[in-house]
Amino acid sequence: MIRQRIVVERRDGSGVNHFSTLLCCLAVTFLVLFSACHRPQQTPPPGDDWHDFAGTWTASGSRNIMRMGNDRQAAISTFEGSLVLTGSKGIGVGFQSQAVLFNDTATGMVGRAVWTDEHGEQVFSELRGEGAAADNKITGTFVGGTGRYQGATGTYAFSWRFVIENEDGVVQGQSVGLNGRVRVAQPQTASGAGGMHP
Repeated sequence: MIRQRIVVERRDGSGVNHFSTLLCCLAVTFLVLFSACHRPQQTPPPGDDWHDFAGTWTASGSRNIMRMGNDRQAAISTFEGSLVLTGSKGIGVGFQSQAVLFNDTATGMVGRAVWTDEHGEQVFSELRGEGAAADNKITGTFVGGTGRYQGATGTYAFSWRFVIENEDGVVQGQSVGLNGRVRVAQPQTASGAGGMHP
């Protein structure tokens, strides 16, 4: 029935425009539906946002002390432990940690830290502090990492409370008030890039 109607309209010329319009509408509708189904999903570019975090860092290790007279001493300490960071959205992220510190009671403390997540990817930071027992505020500065932490920048700060300190050099402690901000840049694919070194 439909086939005969189209033939009749074509013979007398009265329905040619209507038929062409119908074909155009069908073609446009198909193109709209096809492009909607195959439109790539738009996602925000990675690495453009700062992320606030807080957490707790616990670690134990050893410390070797060298005395420089009655009022000054230098110490080298190594720590291993874990930390759990909680972001502004309440999501917890766990890391294994390593840190090497050099402390001089006259000049303060410098150190390096490596945090390793459950996938083996690492973030590096430099540590600085006053080193005094009364004011042991420590500041960390992110200096890159591996994998998704490559190009990490930002800072964090905390105080350190020793739980165990004995004469054999065994130390154990926990951070107090650890918080900071981090931004992870989009990894660069330039050849020869060996990553950031702590």
